[in-house]
Amino acid sequence: MLPAHSATGRFWLWILLVACAGVGPARAAAKDPGVPLKVGVSPIFPPMVFKQGRQLAGAEVDLAQAFGKHLQRPIQWVELPWKDQIVALHDGRTDIVISSMSITTARGFVVAFTQPYLLVGQMAVVRRTDKELYALGFPSTPPGTIGVLRATTGEFLAERDFPASKLRSLPDSASAVKALVKRRIDLFISDSTLAWHLAGMHASDGLTVVPQPLSEEYLAWAVRKGDEALLASANAYLAQARQDGSLQQVLKRWMAVGP
Repeated sequence: MLPAHSATGRFWLWILLVACAGVGPARAAAKDPGVPLKVGVSPIFPPMVFKQGRQLAGAEVDLAQAFGKHLQRPIQWVELPWKDQIVALHDGRTDIVISSMSITTARGFVVAFTQPYLLVGQMAVVRRTDKELYALGFPSTPPGTIGVLRATTGEFLAERDFPASKLRSLPDSASAVKALVKRRIDLFISDSTLAWHLAGMHASDGLTVVPQPLSEEYLAWAVRKGDEALLASANAYLAQARQDGSLQQVLKRWMAVGP
């Protein structure tokens, strides 16, 4: 049994509580023209979703806006802490989560995922001076303190695969960069999209990526279980965007390293 005080243990306990709470209130039909589509975002995952000044930006933002046009519905952004996304979806505060969410077995118990649209993996950002420590592969116990974002698959992976390491949970990627530069952590594990972005943006700060994926994960959008109309519409849009090339265009626009 997972310890209740661990992030993974807390996550599974929360999954059980959400599952017992039901599927939440019914919402408007997927294709009701003019009815706002409430999109849950946590703008802490550049280049997928983040803030440029006061404006939301990133690949997920462009895709959500295109999806809104597909439905003929305006987008109503609902910014939330990452840990609150699924709860807000079940409470009816949002209709869909479009926020760099990985498909996991645990999440699949309480939300309905669209077809995946991008393969990613957990990767580590390190100081360039430390990169040689990983020249022969990723050690079973990485040296120093591992930084992770709270309630993400990066945190779950670090707890599972590196139980002997010291973990430090961080609220956002800016905090992770600062902690790395100030030597408060020694590596930062996150989605490869975020890892490559941070390494590119902060190369002058001496940061780089260990180019060895620690996992394979698929990103997808999440809707409430039972909301078959919205799920079907989201899958139809993603299939169309994949076929006409617009999905690839959006991803290439924002990603430092192409998918």
